[in-house]
Amino acid sequence: MTALRTEPRLADPDGFYAALMDAHRGLDDAASRRLDARLVILLSNHIGDEDVLREAMALARAASEGTDAKG
Repeated sequence: MTALRTEPRLADPDGFYAALMDAHRGLDDAASRRLDARLVILLSNHIGDEDVLREAMALARAASEGTDAKG
């Protein structure tokens, strides 16, 4: 089992964010949500470790709620 790595690992995080925003450009809200869902599924399949993915979901949910998923 691999632990979720949360330290910064992107060589160009700003460039990646810009590319992500470009992917959404011109899409309505529903199409934008579909793009996000497809991206999550593709990357989840690439990761392939369900424990890591569940940990990531818990951390993302906690951040959305303003809580700490670890405790």
